[in-house]
Amino acid sequence: MSRLKSIMSSSNVNLFPALGQEDDQTSKLIRKSKESPFVPIGIAGFASVVAYGLFKLKARGNKKMSVHLIHMRVAAQGCVVGAMTLGVLYSMYKEYVVKPREAKNSLLHK
Repeated sequence: MSRLKSIMSSSNVNLFPALGQEDDQTSKLIRKSKESPFVPIGIAGFASVVAYGLFKLKARGNKKMSVHLIHMRVAAQGCVVGAMTLGVLYSMYKEYVVKPREAKNSLLHK
């Protein structure tokens, strides 16, 4: 028992590791969102399509459940793929248009 007390008192054991990591995960998510802003847009589009699909699940009329689910899946994938495409185009714009322009301007000002 005394050995356990000495181990607990001598080491910095975090009894609630999830609480300390929550701030780290939140700051990491915010940083990643600033680096690639279309990821949260894709996630939001996906979540909105899923919410709409669940809302319209009972009012789908004569449409079969499988057809409704396929349509919702295609719409959700379209949101994610569209956001990914826009993200790639945005990063290509920054890499091949903005950076060379900044480099050219910095050479002119020297």
